[in-house]
Amino acid sequence: MTALLDSILTGLALGSVYALVALGFVVIFKASGVLNFAHGSLLLLGGYLVAVLHDDLGFAGALAVSVLATAALAGALDRLLLQRGDPDPQAAHVQTIVTIGVDIVLLTDLSRRIGGDLLTLGDPWGDSVTRLGSVTVADSRLAAIAVSALAIGAVFALFRFTSWGLALRAAAQDTEAAALMGVRLSRVRMLAWCLAGALAALAAVFLAAFPAPGLERTTGQIALKAFPAAILGGLTSPPGALAGSLLIGLTEALAAGYQTELHVLGEGFGDVAPYAVMVAVLLVRPTGLFGAKGAARV
Repeated sequence: MTALLDSILTGLALGSVYALVALGFVVIFKASGVLNFAHGSLLLLGGYLVAVLHDDLGFAGALAVSVLATAALAGALDRLLLQRGDPDPQAAHVQTIVTIGVDIVLLTDLSRRIGGDLLTLGDPWGDSVTRLGSVTVADSRLAAIAVSALAIGAVFALFRFTSWGLALRAAAQDTEAAALMGVRLSRVRMLAWCLAGALAALAAVFLAAFPAPGLERTTGQIALKAFPAAILGGLTSPPGALAGSLLIGLTEALAAGYQTELHVLGEGFGDVAPYAVMVAVLLVRPTGLFGAKGAARV
């Protein structure tokens, strides 16, 4: 029972962090129809900025600068690079390919800077742990759940109660109609990219915190585990991204915790379990758990 509770807490912590990243995928896709494959590099950049600035600015100051800088870079990439191409929404697949090139450039530069080092982010939780009954859990994981819940709540409030959220939902529903009603589509999608960049930088802190050894050049690849979460929930559904992330986090943690019992599936099954769950769900619901079928006019 202790092992089960430990796996569940670990899964909730992982799922809450994946949700920050998955929300970034979903927000960008809703606003522009682009799958941002540079998301992992933006996450790595956010973590790197915290690592190099926390000695001078303190953890809170470094995190604030990191979130703002990563958000600004993500918005600039969209406004100055992607939006300069074909404005036709059908060209989104070309812009998706462009994000692969951006990812290669960012990852190459950041890998050169980080090298083989393990960078500490100076987070206030350190390696401290808290005992909850028979389960010992790292304070960083409790912080991940709490901070992610607050951040996700704020994002959903943006969707529901702000003019930008209304414009985003209108643009996702019908781009042409939204433009005719005066929605500035370029601004809506740029702000969506900024929000996704900020969420990625925040997620980097918890992906590199204890019990992880620190930030390394492969940390950005962890963000790819949030991709099946976004697909699983439905790429146009923020609630689906949250539900999919929690499911992926729990699946990964349970598969890793019960690796001995699952040895027949191969060593390291926990690493591929999220993708196995994604494929299984998509076989039943091709649009994802919360995805809606689109209407086509012929």
